Formats: sequence, C-alpha cells, structure tokens
Amino acid sequence: MDAATHYRQLEKLYHSANIQQFIDGSQLKIEHQTAEITLPGNPKYNHGANAMHGALYFKLLDDAAYFAVASIVQDVFIVTSSFQLNLVRPVTGGTIKAVGKVRTIGKNLFVAEATLYNEQGKEVAFGTGQFMKTNQPLSSLQGYEATNY
Repeated sequence: MDAATHYRQLEKLYHSANIQQFIDGSQLKIEHQTAEITLPGNPKYNHGANAMHGALYFKLLDDAAYFAVASIVQDVFIVTSSFQLNLVRPVTGGTIKAVGKVRTIGKNLFVAEATLYNEQGKEVAFGTGQFMKTNQPLSSLQGYEATNY
C-alpha cells in the first residue's frame, strides 16, 4: 500500500472509533511522521470553570502523537505505552489544533511529541508519548480496509 493510501485509511480508522461519537467536528490530517487534528470549541467539553476539560487536552495530544507514529507503521496496530501531559493555559473557546511529530524511531518502540494550540496560535498544552507495536495486524481492524483513493 502506498503511503498516501495508508494515511487516508488511518484517518478513516480515527473517525470510525466509537469514542469519536462524543467529539463533534474533529478533522485529522496525516502526513509522513506528522499528524494534525483540529477541533471546533464546544461548551460540552468544558469543566465547571468554563474551560476545556483536561481529558480532551490528553485525547487530542495523544491522538496527534499516535497518528504521527502510525503514519510510519503499516503492518500492525500500535498502542500508547506512556504519555506525559503538560497544561500551559486554559482553552475557553475557538478552534484548537493539535500537531504531532515523531521524535524517535525504534524497532518496536517510538517516541512522539504533540503540541496543542488555541485559535490565536498560542500553545496551550504539550506532551510526549511512547508508542509500541502490537501483534495485531492493521488489516484486521474494522475501519481500516484496503481500498483505493
């Protein structure tokens, strides 16, 4: 499978995941060793002090870093083995963007970082994660089918 087809299949996999039913309007764009997720603000993501809950910071950063790594692993599913999250400032509205990049490539273990930006382009959070290969073939996953684009 060529790289562009792999990226589109990963994007399809992201959108088909059950967790995505709780997240409205996110968009994922994958390229070689990078991934970018945008999400329009929604008050339903806020905690009691009217800012976005940290769980969403984590999900966006983890997903951006994860899919940056997944862009270069075409045979098996990968999983997050650890993720360090740093919150810098609150998000109170607007569209946010998470950008993930691969830092280290190993045989079975990868390191990637991600940064979350608010609508004004200011960093609101960042994180670094470790991701490892599993034995589960990508082709076995629902939502990842070999189709041509």
